[in-house]
Amino acid sequence: MLFSSRLPLTALVSLCQSFRVSLAAGLSLVDSFKQQAKKGPLVARPVIGRMAARLDEGDSIEDVLKVEGKHFPPLFVGMVVVGEQTGNLAEIFRELENYYREQLTLRRSFLAQIVWPVIQFVAAIFVICLLLIILAWIAPNPESAFDPIGLGVGMPGVLRFLGLMTLLIGGGVFVYWFATNALGQRATVHRFLLNVPAIGPCLQALALARFSLAMKLTMDSALSTHKAVRRSLQATGNGAYDSCADTVVSGIKKGDDVSQALTRCGVFPEEFLHIVATGEESGQLPEVMDRQAHYYQEQASLRMKVLTIFAWFAVWGMVAVLIIFAIFRIALSVMGVYNDAMKGI
Repeated sequence: MLFSSRLPLTALVSLCQSFRVSLAAGLSLVDSFKQQAKKGPLVARPVIGRMAARLDEGDSIEDVLKVEGKHFPPLFVGMVVVGEQTGNLAEIFRELENYYREQLTLRRSFLAQIVWPVIQFVAAIFVICLLLIILAWIAPNPESAFDPIGLGVGMPGVLRFLGLMTLLIGGGVFVYWFATNALGQRATVHRFLLNVPAIGPCLQALALARFSLAMKLTMDSALSTHKAVRRSLQATGNGAYDSCADTVVSGIKKGDDVSQALTRCGVFPEEFLHIVATGEESGQLPEVMDRQAHYYQEQASLRMKVLTIFAWFAVWGMVAVLIIFAIFRIALSVMGVYNDAMKGI
């Protein structure tokens, strides 16, 4: 995430894999961390180095993560602490490695599918800029040049157009950042986005895939049910799901089943809640969540393709609007010339 102190997914995958291998080979936790502080991902070395120093002084991994935990996702922190308490750190790192590898695959899939619409958008902006330059070049003088979008032609028109595009895109990013961070309305914004066509279904599938994977991971550990569900909701990376963690945990502590507690969120689809209830009744919730994780990963890939098509139409819709606007301006210009000619007769 932009401006975030958390380690990137690629670093987490590499670290989990290295810790798994070294611990399974008999290396101590301290030596494993010292090794990664020297040979691990560059972005992670300062953090791992500080952790290794504290572990060498006799601190537990739980105490170390209380200080350095801000650099790791909540699920990582919770599961590593459980692994230390149960003596299954190697197994925990294996599960975390698989989990973050799946997340990395989903992210790369999304980026690969969104590349073409982005290229089209940039190309459309380039074509419009080129048109403004050509219109200025072929005009006898700058005052007589035809201005198709009303921002001027030549380099001044190009700069105004690029400034407008920057303002629109940057403004949207700023509004999102301001609402989710400065105003603390992350949950509200994410709930709104879940209802936006094309975008909402994709975000929902991604969140459910992450939640299911995290549930499979945490329910197979020594974590209590309410802690497992809280970690899993945090793992979605979606404020609409994360914000209802207290409500869900409160329901579970009062004796509700997991499916009943999740119903209180209002963001889980009915069929998903039914499957969770079935998994609880059969006593195979981790296995059921594992299957649901694979299902929603496939759904996320399919919905990403729909989002890509939606983005394609949005780009060309913007271009079409500019073209139609330019046609109207040409028509009005021609009508003005015609009226002036008629008055002179």
